[in-house]
Amino acid sequence: MTQSPRITHLEWGVMNVVGLAPARDLKIWPGGGRAWDWRETGTHHVPGIQVADVEELLEHGAGIVVLTRGMELVLRTCPETLEYLRTRGARFRVAETREAARIYNELAEQGEVVGGLFHSTC
Repeated sequence: MTQSPRITHLEWGVMNVVGLAPARDLKIWPGGGRAWDWRETGTHHVPGIQVADVEELLEHGAGIVVLTRGMELVLRTCPETLEYLRTRGARFRVAETREAARIYNELAEQGEVVGGLFHSTC
């Protein structure tokens, strides 16, 4: 089983994850991750995280998905995205970014195959 990389630093506008380049927004999955470029899927704060944003996490084996709301809870998640995760059998958590990072790291340390979408500003 591939381990999910640990988040080592989080502050407004930047995240550090073991093995990844620092970035403002990140997609993290078991064994890796990359910068999360909202323009790829046309994501905006409202209506929020889309199905296309989470597909890559599941493709890389995430069984639990942590979705962030941003540091000031501005980012939303489309209801269709949560329904998609349910139909795919993926467990998920939605939380403010600092809390989401804590949850993600805790799950990763427990050996869970966790992935996440992290927005480090608003």
